[in-house]
Amino acid sequence: MHRDVPAAIPSRIRPGARKSEAVVAGGLVFISGQVCPDAECKGTEQQTVAILAIIDQILSEAGTDKSLLVSSTVWLRDIGEIAEMNRAWQAWVTPENAPARATVQATLGGPHYRIEIAAVAAART
Repeated sequence: MHRDVPAAIPSRIRPGARKSEAVVAGGLVFISGQVCPDAECKGTEQQTVAILAIIDQILSEAGTDKSLLVSSTVWLRDIGEIAEMNRAWQAWVTPENAPARATVQATLGGPHYRIEIAAVAAART
């Protein structure tokens, strides 16, 4: 038996021509990959700190916070710099609420980018 169930309409945070910084849908907040917007960000640890601050801002705009993170994907230009990223990550994440995480080496969108992070969090209801 088929029932017409209205689909929830996603809401977009900081929508742009190519992407939204985040989309809230189905009780989740999907955050696009974030990079350090300042070319002055030097090193993986400094870029990670800057990106995590951006993620905090986006989560706040979505009405949630990092304690409700579900998963994250981290792309590093050089996987050998994972310890630098982990220092910043561990200072930021709440250990009792650490999300699932994948970390891989990848070619990033610009020569000064050392790291990109995307995340998914539960929305507060």
